[in-house]
Amino acid sequence: MIVYVDLVFLLNIYLDFLILLTTALILKRNTSLKRIFLGSLVGGMTTILLFFKINSYLLFLGKVGFSLLMVLVTFSFKNWKYFLNNLVYLYITSIVLGGGLYLLDLEFSLDNIIFVLLGSFFILIAYLKQLDKLRNNYNNYLRVEIEYHNDKYNFIGFIDSGNNLRDQYKNRPISILYSEDFQYEYEDIVLVPYETASGSGVLQCIKVNKMIVDNHTYKNSLIGLKRDKLKIDGVDIILNNQYMGG
Repeated sequence: MIVYVDLVFLLNIYLDFLILLTTALILKRNTSLKRIFLGSLVGGMTTILLFFKINSYLLFLGKVGFSLLMVLVTFSFKNWKYFLNNLVYLYITSIVLGGGLYLLDLEFSLDNIIFVLLGSFFILIAYLKQLDKLRNNYNNYLRVEIEYHNDKYNFIGFIDSGNNLRDQYKNRPISILYSEDFQYEYEDIVLVPYETASGSGVLQCIKVNKMIVDNHTYKNSLIGLKRDKLKIDGVDIILNNQYMGG
């Protein structure tokens, strides 16, 4: 089997550059493209391991050593937490890229080098976009415990900055619950008129003993009852914007 050492070296530099750049973007590290390139050069030096007859254990240790140097060259050392976070995300990104290339059945060879270059780029772009989507969507997901009489209910809540609904009687914040699991007594129902851009009406609400939102306890809250399904993934209750930031 013919090994094109120069080609493997250049591919390693390219892939390590993408991995380091992705890590820097994920962690919002203040580093330069020059340092990222220098770090990728260090990663490319793993090619020299091809010239030594070493067992898999020593090969693994060698790759770990080079990855440590890559992180130090690219991001420098500020403290152990900073260093370890950089290292962990370097490995996670490497695994994502390696898994993506394996899924696309792309291997290092002279015939499909263009596909490897383009495939690696688009795999990491998709990874970054998905992380950004998760960060934006799930930052507003909170665990909610509702205590009503002697019962406790656990739900997943979503903070809606546009939900500033309050009752006109005592100015209590209202969150909207979409669940059939919540059992309530009809005599506890409070009718609250509301008006939105889409129309007006009367909302059936229940005053609960307390709500625990992200470990913060609130005792003066109303729960609006909706029986239709909520079209937000995994969410049971739309929280009032009062609960933003605890």
